[in-house]
Amino acid sequence: MFQTLYSYFWWERLWLPANLTWADLEDRDGRVYAKASDLYITLPLAFLFLVVRHLFETYVATPLAGLLNVKEKVRLKATPNAVLERFYAATSKHPKQADVEMLSKKSGCTVRQVERWFRRRRNQDRPSLLKKFREASWRFTFYLIAFIAGMAVIVDKPWFYDLREVWKGYPIQSVLPSQYWYYMIELSFYWSLLFSIASDVKRKDFKEQIIHHVATIILISFSWFANYVRAGTLIMALHDSSDYLLESAKMFNYAGWRNTCNNIFIVFAAVFIITRLVILPFWIMHCTMVYPLDLYPAFFGYYFFNFMMVVLQSLHIFWAYLIIRMAQKFITGKVVEDERSDREETDNTEEEEEVTKNGPLSNGHPVLNNNHRKTD
Repeated sequence: MFQTLYSYFWWERLWLPANLTWADLEDRDGRVYAKASDLYITLPLAFLFLVVRHLFETYVATPLAGLLNVKEKVRLKATPNAVLERFYAATSKHPKQADVEMLSKKSGCTVRQVERWFRRRRNQDRPSLLKKFREASWRFTFYLIAFIAGMAVIVDKPWFYDLREVWKGYPIQSVLPSQYWYYMIELSFYWSLLFSIASDVKRKDFKEQIIHHVATIILISFSWFANYVRAGTLIMALHDSSDYLLESAKMFNYAGWRNTCNNIFIVFAAVFIITRLVILPFWIMHCTMVYPLDLYPAFFGYYFFNFMMVVLQSLHIFWAYLIIRMAQKFITGKVVEDERSDREETDNTEEEEEVTKNGPLSNGHPVLNNNHRKTD
């Protein structure tokens, strides 16, 4: 049964144009072609990325955060309460009014105290400023290096300047060592992002991020299987061109460098819109949808690859909407914040007013803190 499924999965008509077989893509005469087995290395490399990331965040990003004066905001802790904690863990972090009244009777607290407890408890679970900074630092470093490496891989190739060259001789196109390592490193990194997404900072577009990572992994893998390597390198470099700008803007935002953050964000927004909403659909997707049909009839691989490109493009439109919303805030003079962020809640109570007057409290006692910061 396994052998039957294997043979159906690797049926040439799914992956290659008509009149071509896998035998045509066997290494010969010094020419090396993309093979599915090449991608086995990406899984151990993904776990290596997780190790490198941990070391980077510990020994590079954390000291850098100290140099940039990234400090934690003191949060008021929720008073230990077994009844409220059980409801918070098992039922809901956002109780309805009827639940609040029920919990008030069970716990012996007033309704206001219950509401305050849940606000503080939710704040305790929100990621710290240092965690956000370290994540942004790691992604900034990778995306910047990947963009530079990607440009080095493709800038001297004829298909970088003439997109019709992408399909010249397809699929009998040998793979260069630089293309091989570019693919392996990019795919390994996205595997590592997928593995760590549950522990990373969760934002409002958490589901979209999962879809993006899965779609990217499928696209990179499929383009390697079907030898869409030239198109794949162009697409990866195009995506990396704006990502490092966003991560650097986040880093400066967490460090409190508002003007620098805003200026970088404007550059990022311009690059994102030009690359993702102009170059990608009108040049790259035109190249993958129109030019191949001049050489061979459409086949399953052609439809599948372009369908995944449409999925990615849909996500770009969604994120462009969020970016434009942030740009509007910048233009109107408001602080630019990540629209995907889960904002920290505050208590509008007499106790919180006392905090404002006398400084933060920890379990009812004032905490000395001379590092006053704006809310992230």
